[in-house]
Amino acid sequence: MKALIVDDNDIARTTLAHLAKQVPNLTIVKEYDNAVEAYNHLQNNHVDLIFLDIEMPEMTGIELTKALSGKETIIIFTSSKKDYALEAFELNIADYILKPVMPARFLQAVSKAQSILESRKEDVEVTKDEFLFVRDSNITRRLKLDDIFYAEAMGDYVKFYTREKMFAIHGKMKTAEERLPKDDFIRVHRSYIVSVGKIDTLQDGGIMINGKFIPVADAYRKALNTRMNVF
Repeated sequence: MKALIVDDNDIARTTLAHLAKQVPNLTIVKEYDNAVEAYNHLQNNHVDLIFLDIEMPEMTGIELTKALSGKETIIIFTSSKKDYALEAFELNIADYILKPVMPARFLQAVSKAQSILESRKEDVEVTKDEFLFVRDSNITRRLKLDDIFYAEAMGDYVKFYTREKMFAIHGKMKTAEERLPKDDFIRVHRSYIVSVGKIDTLQDGGIMINGKFIPVADAYRKALNTRMNVF
C-alpha cells in the first residue's frame, strides 16, 4: 500500500513513519504538515491510504476528507481527541486512532485498510436473484445472499459482510437497497442495510449481528420494530 502522512506535529509524523517501516508492503510516499499541500499532491498522484490528523491550520483533516469524496483513498484518522469520532465515522473512514499511537493499535488499523484494499480487487455484481456474482481475475464465484450479514456504505463503495469475508463493490447504498430482496433485508441507517434473519438482539440505539453492533437511526426504527414484531 502506498500511503501519505498528513499531520502538523513533527513528532506525530515521525512516530507514524517509524511504525510504517515495520509493516511489510506499506510505503510512505510523502509526509505533509498541512492538508492543503496533501490535497494538491492528490490531484495528480494516487495513494491507497492516508494517515490524517484532524486539527490542522488552513484545512482540517475532516475538510480534506470531504474534499476527496469520490476518490478511492482509504482514510485513517489520528487524533488526540475523541470529540470528532462520530463526525469522522459518518464520512466512512476506515479507522480512528487516538494519539499517542500505539504499535498494536496502528497494526490493527493498517490491517483493516489492507482488507478494504484487497476486497476492491474483486469485481462484485449484485444480481436480482439469490446470488452475488464475484469476479476475481478469470474466476467467477457466486455468493449466496443468505450468507450476507449486513451491508455498510463507505464513500462510493458498499461493503458486504459475510461470516468469512468482506466484499466491497463500487456503487451507492441506494442501488444495493433496491437490489437486495426486501423480504430478507431492511435499511436501519443511512450507512447500513441488515439481513433480518441474522439479527441476534435489539437494544437501545441499535442491533447486534454476528457480534457487531449496528446503529439504528430514528428514521428507520419504527419500520424495524414493525418488521421484527416488537411491541
